[in-house]
Amino acid sequence: MTARPVELAVESVRYEVDGHTLLHGVDLTARPGESVGVVGPNGSGKTTLLRCVYGTLLPTGGRVLLDGADAAALGVKDRARRVAVVPQDASGAFGLTVREVVAMGRSPHKRFWEQDGPDDVRRVAEALETVGAAAFATRRFDDLSGGERQRALVARALVQDPGLLALDEPTNHLDIRYQLEVLALVRALPATGLLVLHDLNLAAAFCDRLYVMSGGRVAATGTPEEVLTEELLAEVYGVRTRIGIHPDTGTPNIVYLPVVAGRGGAVASPAQSPPLHG
Repeated sequence: MTARPVELAVESVRYEVDGHTLLHGVDLTARPGESVGVVGPNGSGKTTLLRCVYGTLLPTGGRVLLDGADAAALGVKDRARRVAVVPQDASGAFGLTVREVVAMGRSPHKRFWEQDGPDDVRRVAEALETVGAAAFATRRFDDLSGGERQRALVARALVQDPGLLALDEPTNHLDIRYQLEVLALVRALPATGLLVLHDLNLAAAFCDRLYVMSGGRVAATGTPEEVLTEELLAEVYGVRTRIGIHPDTGTPNIVYLPVVAGRGGAVASPAQSPPLHG
């Protein structure tokens, strides 16, 4: 049975640590089945926000609601039935094979120490095939490359059958083909998607709405067309760009203008970034 997509509401979430405020009253919503991207420069609060959503960090103010229920009041297993996580990287598999790591995604739906049944085995096999990890299913997770690990982590999230899929840089370490395939897969799932992404062209192509973070606050929110402007990227990222419309997808396509040292000061010369990474 496929879980129904979750409605996410982040209300005035703050997070402080050692006297430093990393999130300043952030508001964010994701409607059921929507793919929402969180973008922004390094240190802007993207990963901190995501961790508050999936529960590894407890907000010091505000709250996170999953279908109207306060996430902080949910038990670990109940929360895991609703939210699956793909972190930037994972360790601590302690000699487990890829298949065993992926099968861990079924744990929230089973009793303690309950063995895998035929449906669990089928789901794991299908997820491994879907992300292109079937060929190394018997290898130790700890021995994998970064890209192989990332695909295994996505497979684990898939078999968890979540209503909300939270992904922190899901395309990290992946080559271009798997970047596109993983994001297309996430977009096609019935689950609500919350994705932290660095690549703005990928965010524009695969997200319904974007939240731009800067200094622990939301600098802008809206559709990719509304948010990804040359003025905003100059203000938030400190870069010059030219933004057009991709001829195939109809989504914004960003061309970065690198600074080249020249006589009399810096001169910007156009350099086309790979459209949508492929």
